Amino acid sequence: MTSIRHLFLFVLLASLRCGAAAGYGGGAEGFCSAEPSSECSGGQPLYWKVTHPTLAPTHLQDLPGFTRSVFKRDHALITPESHVFSPLPDWINTLGAYLISPAIGAHFTMYLANMQDGSKSSLPPKDVERLVFVLQGSISLTVGTGTTHSLLVDSYAYLPANTKHSMISDEPTTLVIFERRYSAVEDSHPDLIVGSTDKQPLLETPGEVFQLRKLLPTSLSYDFNIHIMDFQPGEYLNVKEVHYNQHGLLLLEGQGIYRLGESWYPVQAGDTIWMAPFVPQWYAALGKTRTRYLLYKDVNRNPLI
Repeated sequence: MTSIRHLFLFVLLASLRCGAAAGYGGGAEGFCSAEPSSECSGGQPLYWKVTHPTLAPTHLQDLPGFTRSVFKRDHALITPESHVFSPLPDWINTLGAYLISPAIGAHFTMYLANMQDGSKSSLPPKDVERLVFVLQGSISLTVGTGTTHSLLVDSYAYLPANTKHSMISDEPTTLVIFERRYSAVEDSHPDLIVGSTDKQPLLETPGEVFQLRKLLPTSLSYDFNIHIMDFQPGEYLNVKEVHYNQHGLLLLEGQGIYRLGESWYPVQAGDTIWMAPFVPQWYAALGKTRTRYLLYKDVNRNPLI
């Protein structure tokens, strides 16, 4: 059985590297073709692929009922062709697609918000914290009675529970938003944080080759963090992880193979993954450009509470 799995992985990796030459669109853009870098792809903006994904194989794009999405007891792969957008409650002129929610078994929500000129956010429910990450466009974030921050692509804001705030866009904008009910710790309170990925330091990753940044402090006040992880083509996780933490992942750039449990999934920019506690997980980056993904992880809390 192990040899069969190894053979399957070898064939799958080879097909992903050589798919364009083997009849998957004759080099046309698709999952199996090499993804061009930003320098040679017509100057597309950062994370453009998240909101303009290419399905694979090319000849299945218009096939009725086709989707790469999968839902299982301990994980889910949610791909862009199966997103369902509808008006976000109490937001103005904004459509949202919930990718992960408690209905799937998670203790947090993760959703996309598509804002237009004049769109405005609403507040999350009472005692719910929020992290906003800009994928496309820009927003003006006003906190309290007057402090305003301009958030561009690759910028983010963490809003502690019950923080009064509003977000307004004056151009087409896409956000990915994480929300969860804050797990309070006595005498410990998180702060408002506004930042950008490129301002966060690279952290050590003993035994691993990927690059890691964390968007939030690691102190006890914070009950989750968001990791930004970068893999160069051919790099992979050395450890097949199994742990109690949940994950919500959005692939921002690149493509590769994700193992979840006993299943192996080709993934690309725009794909979302939910990982339940203790599901075996592993990733390898393919293609000719880096993989970057954004990863939610609950931290700093006793799992018994």
